[in-house]
Amino acid sequence: MTGNELKPRIGIFGRRNQGKSTLINFITGQEIAIVSDEAGTTTDPVRKTMEIKGVGPVVWVDTAGIDDQGDLGAMRVKKTMQALAQVNLALIIFSENNFSSFEENLVKECSAKNISYLLVYSKTDINKPDDSLVASIEERYGRKVYRINTADTQCRDIMLEAIRQNLPQTAYVKQSLLGDVLQPGSVVVLVTPIDSAAPEGRLILPQVQLIRDVLDNDSVAVVCKETELAAQLARMEHVDLVVTDSQAFKYVSQVVPQEIPLTSFSIVLARHKGPFESYLAGTPTIASITGGDRIAMLESCTHRATCEDIGRVKLPNLIRKFTCSEPQFDFVSGFNELPRPLAEYKMVIQCGGCVVTGQQLESRLRPAIEAGVPVSNYGMAIAYMTGIFDRAVKVFRS
Repeated sequence: MTGNELKPRIGIFGRRNQGKSTLINFITGQEIAIVSDEAGTTTDPVRKTMEIKGVGPVVWVDTAGIDDQGDLGAMRVKKTMQALAQVNLALIIFSENNFSSFEENLVKECSAKNISYLLVYSKTDINKPDDSLVASIEERYGRKVYRINTADTQCRDIMLEAIRQNLPQTAYVKQSLLGDVLQPGSVVVLVTPIDSAAPEGRLILPQVQLIRDVLDNDSVAVVCKETELAAQLARMEHVDLVVTDSQAFKYVSQVVPQEIPLTSFSIVLARHKGPFESYLAGTPTIASITGGDRIAMLESCTHRATCEDIGRVKLPNLIRKFTCSEPQFDFVSGFNELPRPLAEYKMVIQCGGCVVTGQQLESRLRPAIEAGVPVSNYGMAIAYMTGIFDRAVKVFRS
């Protein structure tokens, strides 16, 4: 994954041969998806970026039919439902006056996952919609059914306007990371260790995002390595906030005077897009971990692990040392499924999620939260085991 994954996602869902691929090609004005009369033409989710006026760049996701059959078909349906959990807006497509359990289940899933959705009757030029059926659907779900004929170019404008009206603004209106904390002229020191896990010749995405956010809030960003922090602070008359990479928490907390607020990049992201209150409640579970427990470590991106990898090496080692035990760890990248049922995990620890949207992060962690499995975040877990948890989250608590 890359930072491009932060673009809002719009998915097309429905049964086979309902015009999903035709519709996505029609709306985008491009041949994104293969169109055929043969059922099951779309096998895996197909993604394409386009610009929508008033919104900006979005990622379109075309998916396999939810009524696909056979063992391979079941795998395709599974991929489709995984894609549903990651979109900000779902277009549920149906035609031939057939709105059955397949469509009803899609609506149910969207409602359960708090995903905005549109109901679209496609191919009206081929199969005229039954007005009574459409009326009953609109009454049942309290929303309009859009009737689309891809031979009529006016329908494109109708759909784009519907998308603009129903795509949650939180998906494309960028919220400030520190806007409610900083004042114009605030001075923020960003501590960025450089080790073998750092990308070659550049900063990681959260560090870049924080620098830009500080500047956008008319404040001053000072960037240094942890080894230069003490000297840098000594040269400064005033500092309003220090944000450090979580792995340097212990050292940085000893260098930064207690009167200066301190937090981490990971905690900033946890407050910005994660279930922050659930993190606050779940993090102390670390204290009760024993050798018989299993912990799920969730990484939003896929990267090459090194001996200094925070999620796969340093954090597990810190947990072992803190608890004086040997718990088992399962490492899961991207949106891959957990290798075991949630009930088998003592807790789930999520990375900062810098390359995913808040919707995707929420969908990722909701099953654990609903199942009563405690969740935490890399930065908050490290702060807790370093003994500075209260200090690290204080800046974000009223």
